[in-house]
Order: sequence, then C-alpha cells, then structure tokens
Amino acid sequence: MPANYRLLLAVYRIGSSDFFMCGFVGSFNPRASISADELNAGAMQMADAIQHRGPDDHGIWCDENNGIALAHRRLSIIDLSPAGHQPMASQCGRFQLAYNGEIYNFEDLRAELGTGVKYRGRSDTEVLVEAIARWGLVATVQKLNGMFAFAVWDNRERTLSLVRDRMGIKPVYYGVCSGTLLFGSELKALRAHPDFDASISRSAIGELLQHSYIPTAHSIYKGVFKLPPAHVLTVRADDVTQTLTPQRYWSIPFEPEVAANWTDQFEAILSNAVTSRMLADVPLGAFLSGGIDSSTVVALMQAHSNRPVKTFTIGFEEAEWNEAPHAAKIAKHLGTDHTEFFVTPEEARDVIPKLPAIYDEPFADVSQIPTFLVSQLARQHVTVCLSGDGGDELFGGYDRYHHIRGINDKRKKVPAFARGPLAGLITHPWLQKLRGKAPRESSLWRGVLKAKDIRELYLYLHRHWREPEQLVVDYKPNNVFHYRQNAQFEPSSVGELFTMMAIDHEAYLPDDILVKVDRASMRVGLEARVPLLDHRLVEHAWRMEPSERFAGAKKKQALRNVLQKYVPLEMFDRPKAGFGVPIDAWLRGPLRDWAESLLAEDRLKREGFLNPKPIRHKWQQHLAGDADWQYLLWDVLMFESWL
Repeated sequence: MPANYRLLLAVYRIGSSDFFMCGFVGSFNPRASISADELNAGAMQMADAIQHRGPDDHGIWCDENNGIALAHRRLSIIDLSPAGHQPMASQCGRFQLAYNGEIYNFEDLRAELGTGVKYRGRSDTEVLVEAIARWGLVATVQKLNGMFAFAVWDNRERTLSLVRDRMGIKPVYYGVCSGTLLFGSELKALRAHPDFDASISRSAIGELLQHSYIPTAHSIYKGVFKLPPAHVLTVRADDVTQTLTPQRYWSIPFEPEVAANWTDQFEAILSNAVTSRMLADVPLGAFLSGGIDSSTVVALMQAHSNRPVKTFTIGFEEAEWNEAPHAAKIAKHLGTDHTEFFVTPEEARDVIPKLPAIYDEPFADVSQIPTFLVSQLARQHVTVCLSGDGGDELFGGYDRYHHIRGINDKRKKVPAFARGPLAGLITHPWLQKLRGKAPRESSLWRGVLKAKDIRELYLYLHRHWREPEQLVVDYKPNNVFHYRQNAQFEPSSVGELFTMMAIDHEAYLPDDILVKVDRASMRVGLEARVPLLDHRLVEHAWRMEPSERFAGAKKKQALRNVLQKYVPLEMFDRPKAGFGVPIDAWLRGPLRDWAESLLAEDRLKREGFLNPKPIRHKWQQHLAGDADWQYLLWDVLMFESWL
C-alpha cells in the first residue's frame, strides 16, 4: 500500500469542511408573530449546523405570513448548474420544496410529465416538485424510485409535509418545541434552533442499551422523533401543536407468489437497480468487502461499465477482522481499479472520540468505525459510492436467524401451559445450585420460555441489556414498541425465518445499518447508494418462494445465482464475516483508561441517568477476562461519550 494514502487520510479528517453532502432544515409556527428576519436567522443557524452535507450551494426561503422557513445545503451530483438551487418553487408557485436524496427514475417521470413543463435545468429536484404540482404528493411519492427525504410546503392548503423513502435510507427528524415545529436531516440542525428543548429521554436510553441504537420513531430527546420509513407527515397551519401522526404509503408484500421465471426477473431488476445508480455527473465507485452482497453489486457494475470500476476496501492487521485479501481476489478477477487501505489500531481508535459528532445521538454499532474509515478512503477518489447493504435482511444472511430458530425448536418442546411456571422456577437459587447452572444462563432461558412467539423470542434474544429498568434511573418504557407498530404482519402467517427478517427490515436495517452508512459517508461528503434496497427488488424478493431466496443452509441463494455468472464459487463461498474491530481487546488494553473514566462510579452517580452497580460489575468481569461484555459496555460508553 503506497505510503501517501496514510498522508491523504490525515488530510480528510472529520473536522474538514472541504466536502459536504445534501440536507434540509426548517421551522413552522404560523401562530407566532415572527418576522422574516427572525425566520431567516433561525433557518440559517439550523442550516449552518449541517453544512458538512453540502458546500456547493445553499438557500433559504421563508413566508412571514405563515411562519414557515425552509433552508437547504447542497452537494451537486446531477445538474451541477445553478438551476438545481433549493428550496425550489413549482412553476405554478403553489409548492416550495427542500429535498435530500436521488430519484433514479427522474428521467422517466420527466417524460411522463410531458412538454407542458418548462424546465430550468435537468435536476431531479425540479422533476419532483413539478410532479407534486401535477399529480399530488402521495401519488408522486408512489411513483418515485430512489432514496429521498424532503419537506414540501403547499401554499394553497397551508400544509407542510415531510416525506421519507420506503427503506429509510435518508433521515428526517422533527419535533414541536415551544409551539414551533422544527425539522431537518440531522438532529444537530434542530438543536441549533433557539426554541429547541434538549431534555433527554430516559426511555430512549433504555432502548439504546437494548439495541445499540434508538429505534424509530424516538430520538434521544423528549418530543423529538424520526419520521418512519415509507411515511408522510402532513401538518396543517391550524394544527401544528396537536398530536402529529405520520401515515404509511408503502408496505412489504408478505405473500409469496408462484411464478416460473422469478429468478430471471430477479436478475433483470437487480441489474437495472445497479445501473440506474451509476448515473452521476461526478466520479463514482463501490465498497467491496469480498462478501456476496458487495461482490454482486460490483460484478454488475463492472459488467455494465466500459472502464474499470473504482473499488475500495479497508483491511486490518488482526487476521480475524481482515477481509481485504478476499476483496482483492474478487477485484482482480473482475478487473476493477482497486484501492485497499490497511488501518492501524491507532488510526481506528482515533475515530472514537469523534463518533458523537458524526451520529448526533448515541449510536453503538462497533462497525461504525470501519464504515467511517472506508467512506473516508473512498472520498479521496470519488463522490458517489455503491454499497451492498440490505442483502442480509433481504436474503436471510444473518447467522442469528438459524441459531434462534434452533432455540425456538427447544422452547416448543416444553408444553405451552408449562412454560410460565418453569420460567418462574428456573432462576430459583436452589434449582440453579442443583443443576450447576450459572445465573446468567438461567436468566436467559427464563426469557426464552416466557416468549409467546418467534417475534417476542427474537426481540428478546437480539437485545444487549435485557432488563433496562435495572440499569436506567427512572426508566419508563415507551407505550408502543416500534417493531409491533410498524410490522404489518403476524408470525403465524409468514413463518419463523420471514418474521425475523421482517423485523430486521422494519427496524434494524433503517435504524442501525442505514444510519451507520448515511452518517459516516455524509460526514466526508460521500453519497452512498444501496441498489439492493431498490423497492422493486425488495418487493420482488418478498414475493419469491423461500427456496428461491435461500437453499437450505445456503443463505442468499438468489444473489449467489447471479454472482456465480461473474465470479467462481470458491472465491465467495465462505462463512459470513462481521465488519468490525476488536473492541473486546481494546477495552482491556489501549482504551482501558478512556473507558474507566467514562464508567467511573462517581461520574455515573453524579449524572443520574444510569445505575453504576450492574455496569461496574460487567466492567470488572470484562477486565478480568471472566466474560466478554464488549457490546454491552460499548452501548454504555457511546451514551457516556455522547453525553
């Protein structure tokens, strides 16, 4: 690896302001007497907080009579001219739009709109606002193929609508503070407004410690929410301070359909999903780990490119975490222009203190570190990068699915009427002593037995801290848990494997995987596109028979069938590897002092959010090597670091 890549890495540090990404912000308070100057000032403060999302252009629009302001930061990907300036008005003057994302079928929509529109340029933004003016908001959104989040003001109806794409690739936050509806692409934008209330939600802390992220629709702040994927929130001028209820406009089709040519159709849709995301007026590349998902995306990119595709891989000195050799073999076989960067432990650890600024609220997926580093590497060469995210959720790629099905098989051997009483007995001290079982194992099986179905079992086993009420001071759970709120299905109708996959598609994918990729890439001004989450491909995959998506123990069979046409099986047929770093060893070594300062008992007591006893107990066990609590401790450390 050339030494100058390490020098370049130093240039593109997190604090750099040389490259940015798109984002929008705004405020809406029709009942207050707010001058245009005040509206502009508040919107400017919010927009400045997310300037890393777009240096190429910025704009502000406000309507003093209705108390609304929209602001936008822009990184130009398509139509680099001033004709793409935002906020953008429709020709009829009825709508104002502030938009973040990419609409891949905008040329088709432009043709469908016909010659009646006089376009100023060739941006997808202009097509979007004119489509809303012609067809209406919901009808337009249902036609869109892409990743998008936007705010649109309807001057005739005096309504503001916030919209998020089907998969949740692009974020939207909103909340009413002191009578003002604040909204934007990142929490730091809302926090910059003078009306913002920064009260911390203790229920959100509990959810973070269970899942490593804060689930939709909640955020770390009281009264501030994430707009769920595939939802529209419309707010009327006379109803801003009332209960705001987003409406769903799309759902996963859960019923498989029998068809003779599903596989051929799948490959055609996948190829189109990849090629449509290769459209850009700036340099483009792809992340390549050497796994099935990213290798399939890169193989199709290279098959449709007349020049070597630029691919990027992060390598680690620790062999168990290093996928770079696998990626290099794939890249060589496909003939890509491949760049790999081997990260030292020091370089990876240097990212940790900056994570709170990247993610805005506590976020504890340890793969956030290599995700940022590979984004930083790619940004030295390209502005847009395709990734293979979404393949595990769509094609059953996680080992935990099969592991938990095995546990459920054991659970079902106990008659249903006996599970409750047995769950009560299993943790009794004399029974543990008699059986020689550790309390931790007995407690785990108590939860397994208490689960009513595969959904409850999966949610229980996939948690880190399973009893947040013992950890968070004054903890109160949210009344409606997001998995049950958003997943429009019953486990009995779709089967065990599909139930777990659907839960991950509704929650883990948008709230963990896509948050991780969006914030890491946008911090360095890189647009990450995810072709495996093209909604047409998602719909098609969920309609396929299970045997076409998986083949027994072989996961991702549909992707394997495509990839084998381009890459020999022996190059990618290997156990799934995680994308992470050795946090367990680092906590016992170079990160020990940092962690000890954040987990100090007097500090935890003084802050008043967390009960020190269970945290200190696990910390001491981890240091002694008696247990590996890296993920549970990382959840706490990321909250404390953010705090």
